[in-house]
Amino acid sequence: MIVAIFGITIEPVFFRNLNHFAGCLVSRGIKVFVYEPFFAQFIMAGIAEDVRAACSVFTGADELPAGCRCMFSIGGDGTLLQAARQLAGRDIPVLGINSGRLGFLSAISWDEAERAITLIPDGTFHTESRLLLQASASGLSEEFGCALNEITVTKKDNAAMLKINIALNGRFLATYWADGLIVATPTGSTAYSLSVGGPIMTPDTRNMLLSPVAPHNLSIRPIVVPDHYCITLNVEGRGRQFLISADSRSQPLDFPCEITIKKAPYCLRTAGLDDGTFFRALRDKLMWGADKRN
Repeated sequence: MIVAIFGITIEPVFFRNLNHFAGCLVSRGIKVFVYEPFFAQFIMAGIAEDVRAACSVFTGADELPAGCRCMFSIGGDGTLLQAARQLAGRDIPVLGINSGRLGFLSAISWDEAERAITLIPDGTFHTESRLLLQASASGLSEEFGCALNEITVTKKDNAAMLKINIALNGRFLATYWADGLIVATPTGSTAYSLSVGGPIMTPDTRNMLLSPVAPHNLSIRPIVVPDHYCITLNVEGRGRQFLISADSRSQPLDFPCEITIKKAPYCLRTAGLDDGTFFRALRDKLMWGADKRN
């Protein structure tokens, strides 16, 4: 049985947890592949030499064996977003163990990590298929990749607003005058889009969400469209360039520019201990329904 561990860095306060977690995997006869840059953290954490010797390293998900049962992402939500990029096109579920701050996507605590290990042999952890977005445009790097949360266009180095003409499946929707536009997945509806007033969508919703950033016309509001739509953005503005972002990755593009955004041909599978993980995260991480009067 094979699992992968992905991470970037981990705070010393979690070294003991990482030691216990890695030891539990190896003691159960599970073959462990560790993301090579993260393997240095194993050494810093003082993980036993016999445990380290039982692990292999990988630099990309294409190096993982076909029988890999799941990938553990150790870190915060940003780490899981990078793990998602690694797993693009691979049918390997990712399970996030939170050693970051909010941990909305990486919702498994260290106290629950050992229980997660016991679910690996028969694959009884709950999995969800998450929509990924991809963008295409002249000058856009082939390394830009897909997005689990959102693809965003924003102004770069000029105070002037962007002019964004939007078409859905070739049908003109409207012209947005705004600081930017967020095209979010249901997963990303609780991220940047939420901060600009977008609605929350459950992960199994098959939709995309368009949320303007500081629109000049107050009649413009977020709109939800089916995920089979093709979204075309014609971006104009003063100056020379604007920014396009996919999750945490950004690239400048020149004005004027036509961008096509649509769902990727593959999804990301996320894993949890039960099918209530998302709703529990709303309550625990976003304080959903919390009221100090009660």
